[in-house]
Amino acid sequence: MKQVLIDDLMASSGVQFGTSGVRGLVVDMTDQVCWLYVSAFLQYLKESNQLSAGGRVAVAGDLRFSSPRVTAAVMTAIGDHGYTPVNCGHIPSPAVALYGFTHNIPSMMVTGSHIPDDRNGIKFNLPIGEILKVDELAIRRQSVSLPEDKFDDTGTLTGLVEVPNVSNDAHDLYVDRFVNFFPPACLSGKTIGLYEHSSVSRDCLKLILERLGASVTSLGRSDQFVSVDTEAIRPEDIQLAKDWAVEFDFDCIISTDGDGDRPLISDERGNWLRGDVAGILCASYLNADHVVTPISSNSAVEQSGYFDSVQRTRIGSPYVIEAMTALLSTGKTVAGYEANGGFLQASVLKCAGKVMTPLPTRDAAIVPLAILLFADSQSLTISALLKTLPARYTASDRLKQFPTDVSQAILAEMKTDDRDINLAAIAQRFPDLGKPVEINIIDGVRMTFESGDIVHLRPSGNAPELRCYTESATEEQAVKLNQDCITRMKTWY
Repeated sequence: MKQVLIDDLMASSGVQFGTSGVRGLVVDMTDQVCWLYVSAFLQYLKESNQLSAGGRVAVAGDLRFSSPRVTAAVMTAIGDHGYTPVNCGHIPSPAVALYGFTHNIPSMMVTGSHIPDDRNGIKFNLPIGEILKVDELAIRRQSVSLPEDKFDDTGTLTGLVEVPNVSNDAHDLYVDRFVNFFPPACLSGKTIGLYEHSSVSRDCLKLILERLGASVTSLGRSDQFVSVDTEAIRPEDIQLAKDWAVEFDFDCIISTDGDGDRPLISDERGNWLRGDVAGILCASYLNADHVVTPISSNSAVEQSGYFDSVQRTRIGSPYVIEAMTALLSTGKTVAGYEANGGFLQASVLKCAGKVMTPLPTRDAAIVPLAILLFADSQSLTISALLKTLPARYTASDRLKQFPTDVSQAILAEMKTDDRDINLAAIAQRFPDLGKPVEINIIDGVRMTFESGDIVHLRPSGNAPELRCYTESATEEQAVKLNQDCITRMKTWY
C-alpha cells in the first residue's frame, strides 16, 4: 500500500487546514483526498485514546451540491477503519457538535460554511470539543495507508458506497436545547422573518422559534446554494432585509450562514446587526462574567462595563476556546463570541431553575433568541437596545491578491522587534489620525489613535490578502476610515 503523509497531501491537493478542519475547491476535494483526511483524523483519535474499536462517529452536512458526495466519502472512511458512522443528516454544525459532545464521541461536519458553492470542507470535532491547533499539527503528521483499487484514476471511490439512514436524534437534541431552556411561550406575540436561503439551519431554527411562541414568516428559501457571509453581508441581502421589514412589520429578521454557526439578526427596520455587537448583547443577557473575543471585535465590549473581564485573542475559534478553557478555573460564567457573531459557551448557564450545558463551538441560534428576550425584558425595540451600548462602529474590507510578503513587510516596519512598536513608522503611514496611544500585535497590528479611531491590519492566514478592520465613533467615519486605509494600502507595493 502507498503511504500518504498528510503534510504532503496539503501541499499537493490544494485542500488545506483552516479553522477547525480542512477546506478547498470542490474539484480538489476528491473522494480520495477526503478519505485520506478523515483517515488521518481517525488515526489521531485512536492513538490519543479518544476513539475505541467499533466506536461511533457522528456526521452531518450542509446543503451545497457537493456535500452528499463528500459525506459519502467521509462515512466510507469511518467504516473502512472499523468504526460506525452515525448519519445525522442536514443539520447545523453546532447541532452535530452538540450531539458528539453529549455522547462523548467525535463528529464531523461537511461544510464550506459561508464560502461559495465551488468550495467545501470538513470540520473535525473531538469528543470534548473542536480540534485545536495542537490537534491539527498531530493530524498533519499522520501517515495514511492508501488501499489499492479503492479509487479510480480521478480519485473517485470505486464500487457501491453505502450511506446509513438518517437519525434525527442530533436534530431533536439541538432543538430541545433551546426549547427546554428558555421560558415557555417566551416569544409569544413576536413576529419574526426567517431568511432561509440555503442555510442548513432554516428548518430547525423555524421549529425552535415557533415552539417558543413566535409567529414566523419564511423568506427567500432557495434550492441553489447562497453564499451568506455574516462579516461581509451582500448588498442584495442588505436591501432584502429593509424591504421585508417595510412589507411585514417584523420585530426582527433572523438568518444564519450556510452551516448555521454564524447568526444574522436585524432590528425592526431591517438593519443587520454586526456580529460582534450581537455577541455583546447575547453575553450580557446570559449573565456571562468573563468574555473572550478576538482582537478584531468591537471595543464596545470593554466600554460597556457589562463584564468582569474581557480577554482578547488571535482570530479563530480555537484561540477563543483555549482562552475560555483557561478561565473556567475562576468558577464564574465564561462565554465567547467572534466578530462573525458565532457564540461559544464554556460554562453551564442557569435560568429559572433550568440549565443549559456548555457548547464550546460557534452557535448561531442562541444569539437572536437572547437578543429578542433582552430587548423584551427592557421593553425596548432592538434598535433602542442597541443604543444602550457605547457608540462604537466597525467596518472591514480586504485587498485581494495582495502579496503575502508585502503584507508581512508592512507589518514588520511597524515593529522594531517582536515586542516593541515603531511609533514613527505608524505615524508616517497614518499622518492624519494623530498619535497612536495603544498598539496590539497579538494578530497583525491593531492601532488605537488619540482620536479614538482604530485601524487593524492583518494578513490572511490562508490567502494572499491583506485585511483591514477599522473602528470609530460613528458608522460613517468607520466606513470612510476603512475606505481611506484600503486606498492607501494599494499604494504600498
